[in-house]
Amino acid sequence: MPAWHAYSYAFGPVVAAVGICLLVLILRWGFGTKSSVVAGPPRSGRADQYGLLVPVLSPSTYVEGEIARRRLEDAGINSTLASTLDGPRVMVWPADVDKAKTVLAT
Repeated sequence: MPAWHAYSYAFGPVVAAVGICLLVLILRWGFGTKSSVVAGPPRSGRADQYGLLVPVLSPSTYVEGEIARRRLEDAGINSTLASTLDGPRVMVWPADVDKAKTVLAT
């Protein structure tokens, strides 16, 4: 039979308390940061705030913009429909501007 000291009864609760404190610290660190890993809602910007993308069409509605974007997609041109402060814009890379305008003109 091992020899037990008077502190042996406190060992289990102390280990449990230390474990709970560690969990509390880890959870506060994980959930208490100001920045979130979840993406926020997209914000609209000016047409020149979309990096290298160049607007090639300014449709009056998002439906018209999506139709034009799909026409460009069918022609093999990478494009996107951006929501700008001035309304929807169909945007392409600078190397594809002339080809995109040709496709949209037909």
